[in-house]
Amino acid sequence: MKSKFFASAAVLALLSGAVQAQDLKFAPGEDARFSWDSYEALKSVDLKGQSLKIDGPWGGVDKELFNSVIAYFVAATGADVEYTGGDGFEQRVMIDVEAGSPPGIAVIPQPGLAADLAKRGKLTALPESTADWVKENYAAGQSWVDLATFPGADGKKALYGLFYKVDVKSLVWYVPENFEDAGYKVPQTMEDLKALTEQIAADGGTPWCIGLGSGPATGWPATDWVEDMMLRNNPPADYDAWVTNDMKFDDPRVVAAIEDFGWFARNDAFVAGGAGAVGSTDFRDSPKGLFSSPPACYLHRQASFIPSFFPEGTVVGQDADFFYFPAYADKNLGKPVLGAGTLFVITKDSPVAQAFMKYLESPLAHEIWMAQKGFLTPHKGVNPDAYGDPTLKKMGGILLNADTFRFDGSDLMPGAIGAGVFWTGMVDYTSGKDAAAVATDIQRTWDSLK
Repeated sequence: MKSKFFASAAVLALLSGAVQAQDLKFAPGEDARFSWDSYEALKSVDLKGQSLKIDGPWGGVDKELFNSVIAYFVAATGADVEYTGGDGFEQRVMIDVEAGSPPGIAVIPQPGLAADLAKRGKLTALPESTADWVKENYAAGQSWVDLATFPGADGKKALYGLFYKVDVKSLVWYVPENFEDAGYKVPQTMEDLKALTEQIAADGGTPWCIGLGSGPATGWPATDWVEDMMLRNNPPADYDAWVTNDMKFDDPRVVAAIEDFGWFARNDAFVAGGAGAVGSTDFRDSPKGLFSSPPACYLHRQASFIPSFFPEGTVVGQDADFFYFPAYADKNLGKPVLGAGTLFVITKDSPVAQAFMKYLESPLAHEIWMAQKGFLTPHKGVNPDAYGDPTLKKMGGILLNADTFRFDGSDLMPGAIGAGVFWTGMVDYTSGKDAAAVATDIQRTWDSLK
């Protein structure tokens, strides 16, 4: 019975590969948006008879979309590639690695997990030339190299991964009609944004909707604010030191970033419902004030996913739009972007794994997903017109204009901090507790960790 099962499974796997090879979403050479030259070059790589297993967090629609990217690699090279991702990836990949049966490639959403695997000698370092390629071909390229560089089992640092499919958090949402009616313009600098905030309040309106409520995760939206403020008030190296505890949480620079968030969130005149409502308002409900008549607020800072909680029928780009959460003009720190992303790493080395990582460097591997939905990339070599969604194209432009990209800091910190006292501390702060006292409490917890 068992042998029959495995035989059937093998047949299904082969059929899956065959379908991928034949079912190309866009016919090669027929759509000028795509970099077909990279597909033609890939045909020189003969991988017939070789197989690759990829595991990652994407299930559902994202799994289908990623398979549409894989299909071109399969069609060009003849390799058999199977993606088996979905829920529970983090636990699954650790079990597989420990059991000695890892996938060829893992798609990791947390750099910390990749760093842990590298330190334990479970990842294969990428060729040294890859770091140079990323610096040259990714916007804010050094940032992406830094985020994927970890010490190996021997303590030596190396580049272990390539980022692919990125999310942007440094966004401010607004309703263009409200801006037009009031005569407001999209601010280009943080100084302009603060001046606009004061102007809206002076005009009798309420500038911001802010909500930190998220059940057991209440407080996390404020951590994004503080992370953005850290990047807008300090060099990237300071941000990096902060998330690793080389810069203490109660450092004056961190306290200042918290207070810069407080400039917006702790002023009753600046926030819908007053400052006291910030901690109790559910983040999913907080953008609704943008759409009331008259507007309950004019501005809402949140990541690219927030339109999921806009009123049904809202058309992004018409009924609602966004702009880059701007940097200070007078601090000369460029245009930093806060976000997240997925990191491809080799967990079982092979020629086909190396070839697939090389494929991810090609514009086509990005453009195929760009042309559908839910994908952003910092790759400077892609055709921006490949984006199938004008909203994503605009977000992609923010990525391409970034001087610095940094990963969500709370996701890089130990869970007790980033998903614990940092969350609760921000609720305490918006409720009136002193920023320095909040920071001291958080640092005290960090010091207690073994």
